[in-house]
Amino acid sequence: MGCVFSLPEDRRDAAERAPTTRETSFIEKMKKTGKNIIVFYGSQTGTGEEFANRLSKDAQRYGMKGMSADPEEYEMGELSRLSEIKNSLAIFCMATYGEGDPTDNAQDFYDWLQENDGENLSGLNYTVFALGNKTYEHYNAMGVYVDKRLEELGAMRIFDLGLGDDDGNLEEDFVSWREQFWPAVCEHFGVEALGDDSSIRQYELKEHTDLNMNKVYTGEIGRLKSFEVQKPPFDSKNPFLAAVTVNRRLNKAGNRHLMHLELDITGSKIRYESGDHVAVFPTNDSALVNKLGQILGVDLDVVISLNNLDEESNKKHPFPCPTSYRTALTHYLDITQPPRTNVLYELAQYASDPKDQETMRKMASSSPEGKARYHSWVQGASRNILAILEDMPSLKPPIDHLCELLPRLQARYYSIASSSKVHTNSISICAVVVEYETLTGRMNKGVATNWLKNKLVSDNSQKSTVPMYIRKSQFRLPFKATNPVIMIGPGTGIAPFMGFIQERGWLKEQGKEVGETVMFFGCRHKNEDYIYQEELEEAEKNGVLTQLNVAFSRDQEQKMYVQHLMKTNKEVIWKLIHSDNAHIYVCGDAKNMAKDVQTALHEIGEELGGMTRAQATDYIKKLMTKGRYSQDVWS
Repeated sequence: MGCVFSLPEDRRDAAERAPTTRETSFIEKMKKTGKNIIVFYGSQTGTGEEFANRLSKDAQRYGMKGMSADPEEYEMGELSRLSEIKNSLAIFCMATYGEGDPTDNAQDFYDWLQENDGENLSGLNYTVFALGNKTYEHYNAMGVYVDKRLEELGAMRIFDLGLGDDDGNLEEDFVSWREQFWPAVCEHFGVEALGDDSSIRQYELKEHTDLNMNKVYTGEIGRLKSFEVQKPPFDSKNPFLAAVTVNRRLNKAGNRHLMHLELDITGSKIRYESGDHVAVFPTNDSALVNKLGQILGVDLDVVISLNNLDEESNKKHPFPCPTSYRTALTHYLDITQPPRTNVLYELAQYASDPKDQETMRKMASSSPEGKARYHSWVQGASRNILAILEDMPSLKPPIDHLCELLPRLQARYYSIASSSKVHTNSISICAVVVEYETLTGRMNKGVATNWLKNKLVSDNSQKSTVPMYIRKSQFRLPFKATNPVIMIGPGTGIAPFMGFIQERGWLKEQGKEVGETVMFFGCRHKNEDYIYQEELEEAEKNGVLTQLNVAFSRDQEQKMYVQHLMKTNKEVIWKLIHSDNAHIYVCGDAKNMAKDVQTALHEIGEELGGMTRAQATDYIKKLMTKGRYSQDVWS
């Protein structure tokens, strides 16, 4: 499921910077650098990579030497040779993405595991920590698969599979697992747990005073100056700067801000299909960045590099360097999510008040009261790093150590709300601006949606642009246009269906026979947030939508949702599914809506298909495996 144009590890940018060939043998690298633990990560949004870095750093605390590694960069067939290294261990931090899929960077590794039945991994010691979310159908599918498959191939599991649930408390799951994991490793290898608690720096600071500013990164993701001179192909390492041509508010009233944006991709050679995702790279609010500079008493325009102390590491810097602190905090670092426990742990030493030091270390420990305190004071109160610094005045960390510890700011994915058959050179986004008051009375604003909201369309030459690329998805209209489709998408979950409707309309115009197209949409109030009302009613009038069902949840006493409308239309739905080979699509909230929709379909199967609940559940499951029930959901 790699992104468009993302050639297998197309690394010209890296090659331009470093003429030496990249070492693809992790065994040679480990031997050369005296490492005995390697932590592979499958990561889509950076958390898996973060956990892998934490584990490889931990190794040092226990007198071992670890390295974290992206499986996409190495020859994974070498796992059988790990036994050449004494007391060696491979740890896998594997996230699951989409509908039980591997992350983009672990796709090749997944394929290799599936294809190599004859592989003998009997000399391999391993353990797996899985990152997932219980609200999704295929909870931790990738981690569970890797754990099981390695055992099948003869590898030795030295500690139980860890299951991290992002719907609950992923950080806590990881800390608890890791707390038991290291003693088990020490016991397995017969080494003494030193448990050295001192802070370990991974990067060293270099300040540049007389650097040519043309050599300084100003927000580019990959190649220096790639935003000035754009060269295709465009992908996650080389995004395209698309001009914003439309940015309008969709809702007529109410205190939320729902918006429709259009990005111009003319001349980029970017292709997309209805159902794909557009990834955008947002920047942090400059007011937050300035406040961080003030509270730390730092000149944010100093140009720096953070250089890896391990010279053999593939990761020379935590983010593109050289750059200024201002650019790092604006473009490269996540300063809005509540910091994870390891950040608190490492920063504790910089609190001048011993009480604050103790509190921070306690919150990073696995003691029940420490966990509870972290859960309420950091997570529950949504305190970001700035709020923590404001509420703990004795804490004054050096900014370079803070920059080393903060996670990378990640691209955000949106379901594309247009069809390339109709809009070849334009991509539509439909989103709701995130803004809420925290328990401490602060206003927290979603990074990407507030940034997009401010991308105003200008008439002059200074166009608002958005760095973006396309991520292919499995969310596709049926190959045969005559197949009926049932689309269920309340709120901004309507996005991909706007593309589907445009495409079915286009097929009709081409004189193609198009099957029934049924839409279930939901919003709060008809005259407030019935988004795309004109377009939907027009499509119904033209016969592109054969049935338009809209639930207005708050316009009457009893709340009315899409699943209620489905039950009202159960005969139509059952006939389309059972007799006419319809495809079902669900988009939007994973936690409640997607489950309620599935339950409604189970009930319809029971009532009209004469099935037991177990049979109906199985029937819907089979539709999923056949590719006739697709979900594009988020939590």
